[in-house]
Amino acid sequence: MKLLWLTLLLPTLVWAQDDTLHIVYSGNIDGELEPCGCSIEGNSGGILRHSTTLKKLRDEHPGLFALSGGGMVVSMVPQDKLTGEYILKGFATLDYDAVALQWNDLAYGVEFVRDRGLPWVASNWSGDAFADAKQIKRDGHTLFFFAWMDPAQSPQAAMQGEHKPVSDDLDGLAARLQQAQQRGLTVLSTTLTMEQARALPLQYVDILLIRAAYEEFGQPHMRDGTLVLQPGSRGMRLGQLTLSLNEQGRIADFQHRVISMPPAVADDPALLAWYEEYNATVKAAYLERVKLRKAMSSGESPFVGAERCQNCHQQTHDIWRESLHSDAFYKLEQVNKAFDPACIKCHTVGFEQAGGFIDTDATPHLMNVQCENCHGAGRAHAESAGVEPLANQDWQPERMCAQCHVQKHSPAFDFDSYWPRIKHPVVK
Repeated sequence: MKLLWLTLLLPTLVWAQDDTLHIVYSGNIDGELEPCGCSIEGNSGGILRHSTTLKKLRDEHPGLFALSGGGMVVSMVPQDKLTGEYILKGFATLDYDAVALQWNDLAYGVEFVRDRGLPWVASNWSGDAFADAKQIKRDGHTLFFFAWMDPAQSPQAAMQGEHKPVSDDLDGLAARLQQAQQRGLTVLSTTLTMEQARALPLQYVDILLIRAAYEEFGQPHMRDGTLVLQPGSRGMRLGQLTLSLNEQGRIADFQHRVISMPPAVADDPALLAWYEEYNATVKAAYLERVKLRKAMSSGESPFVGAERCQNCHQQTHDIWRESLHSDAFYKLEQVNKAFDPACIKCHTVGFEQAGGFIDTDATPHLMNVQCENCHGAGRAHAESAGVEPLANQDWQPERMCAQCHVQKHSPAFDFDSYWPRIKHPVVK
């Protein structure tokens, strides 16, 4: 485990004269850059108001610590990636001291989040892409921030082979927490519930951030010497914590309040250029999608999708529907790979080809491995009632399979054992 950062610390701990410490903390933004304005109840939060509120708190408490439980982005609809990019850009301007990495934050890959200027922490990350802890010193106080990513929640756990981006070494985590606690307050963030978090070495944790609750913050409470905090989701509120420390530097008492960010909180003028750029980018992306949709509706796409093939090939369609090919795209979603072009190519129809798969919104009929993956584009064949041959009419089944079942992606592929799983009447 990484211990270098601890060796640089003073061997003894000298506590500050002022035994009061101020913290602001937040949890999941969950892909919501701004609040929904459709209802009064939902019109709270957003990065613009978040920035205004945080600046006010820092004016009141110059030594304020700002901590985030992570959970910035989601990957539910195509626009989430664009919105996620701007959330990360905007959040970077808030100057948080530490941000816990969550599995959801990796929905678009490590590179998508790593170089955004955010102080990510992933204490059991196997590589060096993220810091394993953050040491923060301010006004004589020292705080250590750790983040535990539950290995069992890894999307890659469902994939075949060895995919272990995080360690499950709780003993190593305990050792680092113990050393850190001798020199300051320790904070551990996780997406585990309180019940699940009991397996963590909480005896060395002063403050524990657990899985965010939906919108509303949970009630903070002390549990065996650890202050348990539960932030709310959707970026609607902030938590403010005032700690009183005893002579040993541990938490003697605390005050807590939840800060709402309704429309009465002004947008931060310093972020208006960022927000205008976001809106312009969203509009440009929308217009491009409209253009693509128009091209599809005009019949310019050579692909038609399996439902069109069903009109004349019902028996073959039934066999396909029962095969693993028919839900191949959902397998990507289960392991957070529905954004990866290297994977999408063999789990959709015509990806990166004219008229082929764009995304789940624009071209849902081209999701999964379908007839046209093997037999080629079928519009001309369908519209001519079978007179025009399919694009891959002369291909043997082995050649069709070899487009995707290559050593790199399908090392166990054997035509003689795989073919019977999808064998169907020859399409003429």
